[in-house]
Amino acid sequence: MPSPRLDRHHLDRQRPHRRRRIQGAVAAAAVLLSLPAGAVPAAATAPADSAGLDHARLTRDLDAVHAAGMYGAYASVRDGRDRWRGATGFADIATQRPMSPGMRHRAGSVTKSFTSVAVLQQVGRGRIELDRPVGDYLPALVPGERGHKITVRMLLNHTSGIADYFPMAFPSLLQGSTRSLDDNRHRHFAPAELIGYGVGAPQLFEPGAGWSYSNTNYVLLGELLRARTGEDPETLITRDVIRRAGLKDTYLPGAETRVRGRHAKLYESFFGYIDPPRDYSEYDMSWGGTAGALVATMDDLNTFYRALFQGRLLRPEQLRQLRTTVPVKDAGGRVTMRYGLGVVRLETSCGPVWGHDGAVFGAGTLALSSPDGGRQLAIGLNLTKYERLDATGNPLPNAIDAARSVFINEALCGGTQARPGAREDAPEPLRGPDEGLLGPPQPPAA
Repeated sequence: MPSPRLDRHHLDRQRPHRRRRIQGAVAAAAVLLSLPAGAVPAAATAPADSAGLDHARLTRDLDAVHAAGMYGAYASVRDGRDRWRGATGFADIATQRPMSPGMRHRAGSVTKSFTSVAVLQQVGRGRIELDRPVGDYLPALVPGERGHKITVRMLLNHTSGIADYFPMAFPSLLQGSTRSLDDNRHRHFAPAELIGYGVGAPQLFEPGAGWSYSNTNYVLLGELLRARTGEDPETLITRDVIRRAGLKDTYLPGAETRVRGRHAKLYESFFGYIDPPRDYSEYDMSWGGTAGALVATMDDLNTFYRALFQGRLLRPEQLRQLRTTVPVKDAGGRVTMRYGLGVVRLETSCGPVWGHDGAVFGAGTLALSSPDGGRQLAIGLNLTKYERLDATGNPLPNAIDAARSVFINEALCGGTQARPGAREDAPEPLRGPDEGLLGPPQPPAA
């Protein structure tokens, strides 16, 4: 469909069918991107004697993502000791400042893996029980019968049935306007406020009887950490997860609105309803909190998941629980992925991979690892919801998708034999839980 132009904020006076389309956009799937290509070559660093990764091909394939219309991207790929780092396109489209591989990036719902690890560490110490009702720990936040039915495990694997708070925190999106994105740029949300939105909405299904991705679950888990340890959850996650994993450029921003250090501007298009795309790199990320506020480099995300899957952050029993999954099905009943405790398992042509995706305004992230943490990919993009919608509000195909899929496949499977358990008909690894690079239709989520 033609891209409808807007003034700075409003769709309020649009015809009813256009209002329905932006309401459909709130539930649209993948974060995709749109800029006329102006090929800036991918900057890459690689050891000269490496053999496991095709460095030239990775550079070429990442450049193709920019050439297809992405503003800019940075990525880190590992295979054992072999490492490739690359960047392509622009960190600032006005000045054409180039991307560089080591830039910090808002990682969105990749945060959920960090929060899950912190919770499971407390499970290992006996302070939290996975199958105990959350109402036993947080009776004021999840009161009544529901608090007795929903367990900690159900929060971790999104089977609680608690609604996502996002539509209530950004209400204009359901009214045909993107105004909320700007109204909330410097608004600070308290965790209890976000939880109140989600818990106060109608229950989606009986606890444990279904699956629905909800940021409310992970803000609740942050408050669970606070209740059981007496510490601020961001402080706890920083010490016990970020520092323990040896990460140098990863942090939770708290009330800070600007990304520290070198970073790209982050451009949100919202399916063409923000035209031209607007920079949202400065933002109060309290709306994401322990569900989606993390800032990291791509190298650090790979380091984190390698430490996790190689058993350096959790005891064996808690790592086993993290990998215990529930199926996630599409509208036709087909299993598209399996969700564990803060991690997703996807099937590829070279076997299963584990990790998470993320999306916040202007920033898309994907981080995936082989089961042993040996082969890894992390990629960040700085233009989101770039595709246009059809008459029913569904995203139209976009060349960026195809180019990105080629890069991801090369990063995860290039030069490898099919691993045990690989399926010949396995879908490309682009079906994760978040509204970001992956995902079934969801509201724009952390």
